[in-house]
Amino acid sequence: MYKIKKPLENRNGVLYIGNCNTLELAQTYDTPLYVYDENRIRENFRNLYGAFSKNYRKFKLYYAIKSNNNLALLKILKSEGAGVDVSCPAEIYLAKKAGFAKDKILYSGVYHRNEELKYAIEADIPINLEDVSQIDRLFKFGNPKFLSFRINPGIGSGKFKGLVFAGPDAKFGIIERDVLKAYEKAKAYGVKSFGIHMMTGSCVLNEDYFVEVTEKLMDIAGMVAKKLNISFELVDIGGGFGVPYHPEEKEINIESMGKKVCQKFKEKLEQYELGAPFLLAEPGRYLVCDSSVLLTRVHSIKNGYKKFIGVDAGMNTLIRPMLYNAYHEILAANNLDSNPAEKVSIVGPICENTDQLAKDRMMPAIAEGDLLAVLNAGAYGYGMSSQYNNRPRPAEALVNNGKHELIRKRETYDDLISGVIIPKRLK
Repeated sequence: MYKIKKPLENRNGVLYIGNCNTLELAQTYDTPLYVYDENRIRENFRNLYGAFSKNYRKFKLYYAIKSNNNLALLKILKSEGAGVDVSCPAEIYLAKKAGFAKDKILYSGVYHRNEELKYAIEADIPINLEDVSQIDRLFKFGNPKFLSFRINPGIGSGKFKGLVFAGPDAKFGIIERDVLKAYEKAKAYGVKSFGIHMMTGSCVLNEDYFVEVTEKLMDIAGMVAKKLNISFELVDIGGGFGVPYHPEEKEINIESMGKKVCQKFKEKLEQYELGAPFLLAEPGRYLVCDSSVLLTRVHSIKNGYKKFIGVDAGMNTLIRPMLYNAYHEILAANNLDSNPAEKVSIVGPICENTDQLAKDRMMPAIAEGDLLAVLNAGAYGYGMSSQYNNRPRPAEALVNNGKHELIRKRETYDDLISGVIIPKRLK
């Protein structure tokens, strides 16, 4: 039987989140339904911010919007003092809609179109480029006084191969060979203030890894500062702080990791005489992942070559299990006190055999009408959802100390054809 962890509770065999009964939430808003606990998001932010800021005063914590772009969640994090990491013009737009000031936004897109560079320049926000070839194109649209570069330090890690964002096979960042060229070119354009950035992987639970990559980035920064006589206003170590998805995985020790990273960071500042730049981290998953469950209703049970449990959430709703073979714990929300009784595969309504949220998973006896809860659904859940098979996207709800409210409406059939134009000759 799964051990229930915060922000979830087992009350007489029924799953609660944020002091709200998941059965009542499903009844009120229908399924599939993403549910987020506001207090858990705030707690995650405060824990991570505290772990770093107590060890280095000039610390900033930015939220990676790509992990979950709901404006209500952005508002929550803004109220906690977060900034935001954005990856495209649409996320700049969302950040502004949520009320973030331009100096609390960092644009770190990849493989930019000219229109995207122009949008960032006109928005007057700090820019983080990830290739030398983008510099000339950027300066066609303006003359930023601050510029940062994303470095590929040659090493990377991640829970899955697809979540490794640095190293020889990664499409991201400037390799060490070309780093000097990038800063020389920016300096020649008149840039006065610089940043340096990396994002090497996602969902890493090894705290010593973050110390290692921070040391590598700082060695590169020290080399650049010495050879080009420049100083850094900002050092951005990215995100990637892991969350345990499997029951047997241990949580990363944020307090210990923050202390070790800051110690190494300060050691390198002194070694290379880099002054006192801002230290920035930009997590997404760590802040919102475990704040959420995806509620889905059982509609069909099929006894074939194996037993299939058919639910109304599929790969269009949560694609991580199909994309990465990612594991998400799944609970019988209305029957928490029962022990696993049989091996089943939990599958969605999409016409693909890959549409399986869990394969050969031991679960309690499940009946049609039961409610299942997919855990750790807050990051890269709704944000990666789609309308594939012409399935409207689900609703999202926010819970807070026993109260709940809708924060995104369920899509309708009309949303499937929104923006479609039928030529007059076909009408």
